[in-house]
Amino acid sequence: MSQLPFGVDPIRLFSDYMKVTGVPAPVPERGADPRLSGKKLGVVNGASWISLWSTYFGKTMLPGVKIINVGNEAVQLNFMQAHSQGLACPPQINIDLFCRYARDLYDLHRVDAVMISCSTMNRAFREVSETMKPLGVPVVQIDEAMMERAVSAEGRILVVATHGPTVKSTRALLQETADRLGKKVDFVGATVEEAFELLGQGKIAEHNQAIAETIRDVQSRDQVDVVVLAQLSMSVFSFSFPEPVQGFGVPVLNSGQSGFARAGEILRQQ
Repeated sequence: MSQLPFGVDPIRLFSDYMKVTGVPAPVPERGADPRLSGKKLGVVNGASWISLWSTYFGKTMLPGVKIINVGNEAVQLNFMQAHSQGLACPPQINIDLFCRYARDLYDLHRVDAVMISCSTMNRAFREVSETMKPLGVPVVQIDEAMMERAVSAEGRILVVATHGPTVKSTRALLQETADRLGKKVDFVGATVEEAFELLGQGKIAEHNQAIAETIRDVQSRDQVDVVVLAQLSMSVFSFSFPEPVQGFGVPVLNSGQSGFARAGEILRQQ
């Protein structure tokens, strides 16, 4: 079989995928920074498909760090269903699972830190942190550094999401970050469900363009000083717009870059 029904070259698909992920090896990774070389970051994802993002941005931002992923689609499907039914989102069962996942990462391979990569699941941060505290393992919320930078800019923040269940958790984290830093926060939100659909179809450039059009549309009628992209999946926006200030006149922050940079700061202290 030379061609899959999905319209992709299977040899190219698997070749490129394996260039990013590699295969597991119980030996330390090596990088230029001796403070990171050999460190292990466990990443708790909201679904298995997003682990490619975690691996790509993790390895790009943290050379020498072994990225170890865990997560499954049932987590995302469950909070999507809860959101659609107006129930608590994320459900407690998801939070409990994230705690178990984090502990598994330590018990199986003694990770030096744990990252929660799912924005909808940022509500699990406190309980996961308490789970890992007796082990001396720090927990990183992937959006935290991005939120701190946005709040510290002390201007109007545009929060863009592409996935409905994420919106409430992201806005809650933004307000919590402002309260923690003693800052006032002024933000406006936009949700681009079309972009999430395009992402699922593998149309990355079109996904990025839909987000860009939304940013420009809001800018045409409202003051915007900084843009926050609410989900790790949206970090592919940086491939089309690597210099956002030139294109939009304001910073456009994504968690793939800022979140893993924060993880590096913490790992260097371990």
